Amino acid sequence: MSKALRLSEKWFRRGLWLVAVVFAGFLIGLGGAVVGDLPKVETPLQLDDFLDADQAGALRARIEASQQAEREAQAALEQAQLAWDQARGANEAARETFENWLAARSVTQRTESDPEVLARTRALDVLKQSERSAQQAVEAQRQALLDARQGAVAASRQLEAMRADAREGLQSARRKVELRVFLYRLALTLPLLVLAGWLFARKRKSAYWPFVWGFIYFALFAFFVELVPYLPSYGGYVRYTVGIVATILVGRAAIRGLERYLARQKQAEALPENERRKELGYDAALARLAKSVCPGCERAVALGDGVTDFCPHCGIGLYIPCGACGARKSAFTRFCFRCGAVDAQT
Repeated sequence: MSKALRLSEKWFRRGLWLVAVVFAGFLIGLGGAVVGDLPKVETPLQLDDFLDADQAGALRARIEASQQAEREAQAALEQAQLAWDQARGANEAARETFENWLAARSVTQRTESDPEVLARTRALDVLKQSERSAQQAVEAQRQALLDARQGAVAASRQLEAMRADAREGLQSARRKVELRVFLYRLALTLPLLVLAGWLFARKRKSAYWPFVWGFIYFALFAFFVELVPYLPSYGGYVRYTVGIVATILVGRAAIRGLERYLARQKQAEALPENERRKELGYDAALARLAKSVCPGCERAVALGDGVTDFCPHCGIGLYIPCGACGARKSAFTRFCFRCGAVDAQT
């Protein structure tokens, strides 16, 4: 096609294609901004929205209280452990002193020391009782720490069970929101795609074709980039089903288009050559000849052999002798390339 165009026309067409691309770029940017803001239509969902506020608040308060009690019990346990260690150390030191004193007494055999034995024994009993009291205090704090930890764990488990149920509700609600947002996108992009199809069928060759093609590119981008990736999957069933349906529709449209094209070609080939030649555009005919195909039936023809003047498939004339100089010239060009004479047949 480009070989049949004038040089200036080529550059104008390139500039117009640039206009189409820039126009499509701005439309894509605007469409992307609109589609990107569509999720804002829905209220953001949080896990707390699906929890019983009173029950969850009570459990959180229990957890906080248990954790505070655990911290206090841990601090008290450390103090009680220190007191126990001190009492145990004092008891052990006193017992060692007493045992040393008993050993010295047995050597001297001093009977007058018997009352002191009793006094020292009572003192050891007091120290042992103090050690026992300190040990009981440690055990009490350990029990308090254990109770606090178990209370926090029990409340955490109840809260986690509530959160598990809430997560199911949250996921279900989010799937519904995603479906609604997808339907918003579909309601926005599907009419654009339909309008792009109508423009392609009716207006792609109009004077404003750059804007038509720019809108077509924008509609295709909006459909395949802004819509298709957000198509709900549901395990692949939806996407595969949509793909099958879309393939059937596109394939059916292609088959019917091919049948209509072949019917038109058959009707055109039945017309007289002059009428067929009038229906062919000048640029389209030259573009097909440049590809070594017949302008009438679009079948391959050996144009470079220098002897093929008619299409062997449909019979349309491809080359004719110039009426002025007799040179072999294209039947679709008006002027002879050798003498410049006008051919009245074209």
